[in-house]
Amino acid sequence: MSTGLLITLLAVALVVALVLGLWLAATANRLDRLHVRTDAAWAALDAALARRAVVARAAAAAIGLDGVVADKLRAVAERAEQTERSEREEAENALSLELAAVDRGKLPLALAAELLDAEQRVVIARRVHNDAVRDTLGQRRRRLVRWLKLAGTAPQPEYFEIVEPSLTGDPGGAPLPRPSARVLLLDRERRVLLFNGHDPGRPDTRWWFTVGGGVEQGEDLRSAALRELAEETGIELGEQDLVGPMWRRRVVFSFDGRTYDGEEWFFLADLSGNGNEVEIRIDTSGFTDVEHNTVDGHRWWSVEELRTTEETVYPVQLPTLLPELLMSTWDGTVRAVR
Repeated sequence: MSTGLLITLLAVALVVALVLGLWLAATANRLDRLHVRTDAAWAALDAALARRAVVARAAAAAIGLDGVVADKLRAVAERAEQTERSEREEAENALSLELAAVDRGKLPLALAAELLDAEQRVVIARRVHNDAVRDTLGQRRRRLVRWLKLAGTAPQPEYFEIVEPSLTGDPGGAPLPRPSARVLLLDRERRVLLFNGHDPGRPDTRWWFTVGGGVEQGEDLRSAALRELAEETGIELGEQDLVGPMWRRRVVFSFDGRTYDGEEWFFLADLSGNGNEVEIRIDTSGFTDVEHNTVDGHRWWSVEELRTTEETVYPVQLPTLLPELLMSTWDGTVRAVR
């Protein structure tokens, strides 16, 4: 190799190394700023939630409210104030439901206005927080960022999902009860099948979720689970193939502009021991129009992948509870999960 060519190659290598170093430094700096932004957004949301709880307690003490309603509202508000972050969504959703049942006409005008303002600030702060989380997770999910661990030891930020009252002050009706049956479907390698989807009103926010859906009128949970499994995956099983329901998840959520009070029941369908060597094929041709428009894909997840992913997965406790489920026999107890 000639001296001139060697010098050229060294120069190119130095330039590439310099560009890569500058990119890595800029990316790491951007990640730091995004984490700071997310922390600040959570602090603002935490303050807004705390103010709402204080105003809710004031509303409970106001003249004109029924004693039972007032006592329950006060208790729920106090619980929301004292609950740790891991259980905060459930506590805040419970407070939202209680506030939705309050007759605002019985409150003093100034207090009713303050309550509306507190709720509006929670809505705005939650959206700002979730936007910050979305941007941070988007940066952390880039391949080079993950491979080179540029996020360092910073904890993975999480969305804060609670029902939103209308910013106009019109609650738009009470949350619609929605019982649903869900299935933890395991393949021969005992990986769980998850779908990826989005809310039509928030196309940039995506999450992973289990097979399943709403229970139809007159349908029992096990029948609903088998029907949903067949419609969403093309896999038809019998009642004896389902274990459970093992888990129960209570969640208040919004989808396509409508608020739901969801109660999810989880069954287990383990295909690892059926002796079938044919590859399991997922057939989504049975999707409804809504599912075709909002489900973006599916894949099988191992326990390790669930533990290390930066993606949003529901139920939130799936990465920690699935290993326990795989290593033990169900004892007949229905466990509350989130």
